Amino acid sequence: MSGMYRDRVRGPKKRRLSFQRKVQLAAAALFNGYAAGFQKGKIFTSGSKALCVPVLNCYSCPGALGACPIGALQTALGAHHHFPFYVLGTLMLFGLVLGRVACGLLCPFGLVQDLLHKLPLPKVRVPKGLDRPARYLKYIVLALLVLLLPAFLPSDTGVTPPLFCKYLCPAGTLGGGIPLLLADPALRSVAGALFSWKAAVLAAILLAAALVRRPFCKYLCPLGAFYALFSRFSLCRMELDAHRCVQCGRCESICPMDIRVTQDLSGPECIHCGRCQEICPTEAISRSLGRRTAGEKNGPEASK
Repeated sequence: MSGMYRDRVRGPKKRRLSFQRKVQLAAAALFNGYAAGFQKGKIFTSGSKALCVPVLNCYSCPGALGACPIGALQTALGAHHHFPFYVLGTLMLFGLVLGRVACGLLCPFGLVQDLLHKLPLPKVRVPKGLDRPARYLKYIVLALLVLLLPAFLPSDTGVTPPLFCKYLCPAGTLGGGIPLLLADPALRSVAGALFSWKAAVLAAILLAAALVRRPFCKYLCPLGAFYALFSRFSLCRMELDAHRCVQCGRCESICPMDIRVTQDLSGPECIHCGRCQEICPTEAISRSLGRRTAGEKNGPEASK
C-alpha cells in the first residue's frame, strides 16, 4: 500500500461542505434569487425570464430569475406546433458544454433529493433487473410528454398545455405551486384535484428520495435524459487514471447514480457530482475540460 494511500485512508475526517454542495447552494440562490417574489407571492417577469437556465426551475417559482428549458420547450410546441429552434439550440449548447454537470452541480431539485437522502431512514437498493430498464422511463417522458404530445395532440383551443409541467414535474410543484398557494389565500381556495394530484406525485418522489438515491434523476427527469444524449460529447468530463486505480470500490459505493465508475465514468448516467473524486484514496479520478486525447482510455482496460 503506497504512503499516499495510507495517508488518505488514515487521515482525520473533518466535516466540511463539499465542492458539490457549495456549487449546488450557489446555483439555487442564483437561479431563484428574487427574494421579494417569495415574500409577496409574485412571479418575477423582467427580461431575464425570457432566457432559459440549464436546469428544471419552474417559471412560476416566485424567486425564479430565468425560464425552465423543458417548460419553454413544451409551451412553444403546444402553442405554435412547430419546433422552437432557439430553445432546442440553447439546450444543445448546455448539453455540449456541460452534459450532465447541470444535473449533479446546478439543479435545485437535485439538491433537494441529496439532502433528503441524508435523513436517517432505511435505504433501499433497487434490484438491477428493475433499475436498468426503469432508467429508460425518462427518455419516454422526454419523447411523449415533452415533445410529441405537445406538438401533435389535438386541442379545442389550438393550444396544448405543457403536459410534463402540468401533470408530473415535482420541481414545479415544490418551487412554484406550494409557495404561491402559501402566499395567496385566493389561490388556495380554488386549488382542486389537479393540485392534489401534483402534491401526491411530489410527496411520492420526495419519500422515494429519502430511501433511494436520486430517483427522479434516474427514472423520470426529461432534462436529464436530454443531457444524457450529449454525455459522450460534452466538454466537461470526469476522467479515471487506470494506473492509479486500486479497484477499492469506494467510488461505486458512494455514487448517487449507482454507475460502474471504473467502467462507465462520464457515461450517460454520470451526473458529474464529483463524489467519486472526493472519496478516491489514490486521486485516480479528476475533472477535465475537453475531449480525451487519442488512444487514452478510462477504466481498468486502459492498463492492459
